[in-house]
Amino acid sequence: MTSAIPPADVQVPLRAAVAAALAVAAAQVLQLEYPLYALVGAVIVTDLSPSETRKLGWWRVAGTVLGAAIGATLSTFFPHGPVAIGIGVMAAMFLCHVLRLRGAAKVSGYVCGIVLLDFHAQPWFYAVHRLVETLLGIAMAVLVSLVPLLLSADKNK
Repeated sequence: MTSAIPPADVQVPLRAAVAAALAVAAAQVLQLEYPLYALVGAVIVTDLSPSETRKLGWWRVAGTVLGAAIGATLSTFFPHGPVAIGIGVMAAMFLCHVLRLRGAAKVSGYVCGIVLLDFHAQPWFYAVHRLVETLLGIAMAVLVSLVPLLLSADKNK
């Protein structure tokens, strides 16, 4: 008897697409400034295994918080530009390794870089908004991972 569950090469794109669409829709309903970051957050957390998506979600939340904080902090010390971005990305990713935040380093560097790239006169305000949008995307990926029909992927691992 064959399973009605789609193969892995269909499941991951399907989950990522649904999570991304939900994240963008929610961001639009909430009238967030940049739904793009919700979309990216949803896609980067999605994994074939729903339990791995949930586990990655916690690491990505930690990385997002750390990256936003480092980006906002560094924006007060460094002039806007590529040097500040390079220093920020390196600092955020290195700090994740020092703090043993496995799985958080890439997203931490990414969020820190975004905050430093799109510097505004109010870096903490900007960082909090990028944090909210990214967390929304992560939340949608975790929500999609809870869909019972797709849970059998855990059995295949």
